Amino acid sequence: MGNQVSVAFEEAAGRVQHLKTTPTEEQKLKLYALYKQATSGDNYRPEPTDILAFKEKKKWKAWEELRGVPCAEAEEQYIALVQELEKA
Repeated sequence: MGNQVSVAFEEAAGRVQHLKTTPTEEQKLKLYALYKQATSGDNYRPEPTDILAFKEKKKWKAWEELRGVPCAEAEEQYIALVQELEKA
């Protein structure tokens, strides 16, 4: 089953570039975090300390909030979110 989820995940990652409506900033952050968790596991990067790195801090925090979520579960959540966005 893991391979099936991975294939579906890769397909969803490809489709996200062609959504009819642009995701909100919150949805983009969720997509980013789920993608990173699914492909890299727990966040291993140190928190950005540059006060001007606002976007990087938001991305880091979104990924960090998924710490402990198994890669396969992150893949499933990513696929579900892409499917939801495709319906919008």
